Amino acid sequence: MKIERQTKILQLVNEQEVETQEELAALLTAAGYDVTQATISRDIRDLKLTKVNLASGRQKYAVMPHQDQGINEKYIRILRDGYLSMDRAGNMIVLKTLTGMAMAVAAAIDSLDFYEVVGCIAGDDTIFCAVRTEKDAIPLMERLHRIIQE
Repeated sequence: MKIERQTKILQLVNEQEVETQEELAALLTAAGYDVTQATISRDIRDLKLTKVNLASGRQKYAVMPHQDQGINEKYIRILRDGYLSMDRAGNMIVLKTLTGMAMAVAAAIDSLDFYEVVGCIAGDDTIFCAVRTEKDAIPLMERLHRIIQE
């Protein structure tokens, strides 16, 4: 339901000039989604929507441009510097890092915005990375290996 709702939000803000959360909630309700203000607020944050100025002086929600490539390079460097090994258990990927690097590497993985990654939990030298489906785990591992090996 969340993915469908957020997809609808992206469609609405790309097709219409949605200025407020209340307008967005009304449009979603009209489209058959039962939403609260808190849900809308979380979705806006998750989707990284921002307000942009229009020529009319009004504002509207828009999708933020992708992060600067330099920032992504920093995350990749953190991933490479801390990584030791990786294994899979179903739809979970378990990464081993240098001692004390797990939180930084997990934050880097989260920040790289891999669609397959639902989220990461880090200890001192181990990361549990939840992947959307078991089918997504192996291709994600291959992508991570390519990034680390480059």
